[in-house]
Amino acid sequence: MTLFGRYVLRQVTNAFVVILLTLTSVVWLATALKELDLITSQGQGLGLFLHMTLLSLPSLIALIAPNAVLMAALYTLDRMNGDSELIVMTAAGAPIWRIGAPFIILASVVSVAILVTNLYVTPASMRALRTLVTPVRADIVSQVLQPGRFSSPESGLTFHIRDRAMNGDLLGLLVQDERDDKEVMSYLAERGRILSNEDGDYLVMMDGYVHRYDSEAKDKNVQIVAFDQNVLDLSELNAKTSGSKGMAPRERYLGELLNLTAKDVKSFGGAIRLELHDRFSTALYPLLFAFLAVAVLGHARTTRDSRWAQILLAFGLALGLRIAGLTASNLVALNASAVALVYAIPVGAILVAAWAAHVRMSPEIRSKLNFEFQPKNIRFWAARGMQAK
Repeated sequence: MTLFGRYVLRQVTNAFVVILLTLTSVVWLATALKELDLITSQGQGLGLFLHMTLLSLPSLIALIAPNAVLMAALYTLDRMNGDSELIVMTAAGAPIWRIGAPFIILASVVSVAILVTNLYVTPASMRALRTLVTPVRADIVSQVLQPGRFSSPESGLTFHIRDRAMNGDLLGLLVQDERDDKEVMSYLAERGRILSNEDGDYLVMMDGYVHRYDSEAKDKNVQIVAFDQNVLDLSELNAKTSGSKGMAPRERYLGELLNLTAKDVKSFGGAIRLELHDRFSTALYPLLFAFLAVAVLGHARTTRDSRWAQILLAFGLALGLRIAGLTASNLVALNASAVALVYAIPVGAILVAAWAAHVRMSPEIRSKLNFEFQPKNIRFWAARGMQAK
């Protein structure tokens, strides 16, 4: 790589790192604020909170990195043109691809990093996150519940205790279960206890009542049943089973996405196909945005002209192409024949952008110029002004 190429690569890389860190920090902070209930209402420590939110960073970075490439490329090209660096290189005879090569190199490195992240890092982080969430949910009643406070480990399920005994028993227990819209269960018990074994975790309630309301019943009355002992299965709070069969598509490695069982196909359907092709197609967008930036802003222009129109054009084209790609990805979940469209959009846009950049590199001949030699129209400077020869 030439000295100029190394200089441009260093400039665009620095801009990319700054933009990526800034955008990732903002998005991560917004995501982390949604998980503050782990500390405020579920009694978890700050270390667990940070661990869980940091595990979401790989997927966030893979999502933000293509946009950071576009912003860094547009910023660098606009600054270089403003500093007349593009003008000097163009006047020296440098082709557009000598100017655009550093941007394409950076985009290639980012594309490879996104591909590795999608195939290996993100599934590993999602599995680690599930490992952290599972004991938090399973242990929510025995350790997280605070006397006098309501806690909801998941939507539709609420716990409340009056106090906690010295031996760990829960006193004055209230459980409201509205997870089934057709049947609402309310448990009131004098005492409760957590039992754990190989089969799972169970809440044993003693000396209480259960209020049952069935919306499909004819009488619409609340049934009240007294019990000496009742058991509630807490393992359902996990909503996930161990092993690859219960894993969501984003938690699976490439081999697990390719080798599906009949149960997987029935459970997830087109979501598996969507996840598989989305991991590969997403890695093409940094290259697409780099070619697009070079095609729109890679050619030198006078510093007197504003380039905001070109910058907005590049952003608009990038947004439209990304929306088209997301639409094609959603179609893959419904119809397998849409797989070709997922790759055709970014690859076709890359080829069109490369062709447009190459065509604009050739000088334009303006037809209105008059190349006829007319000596009578030539004027020379004299001491007393312009004089015709």
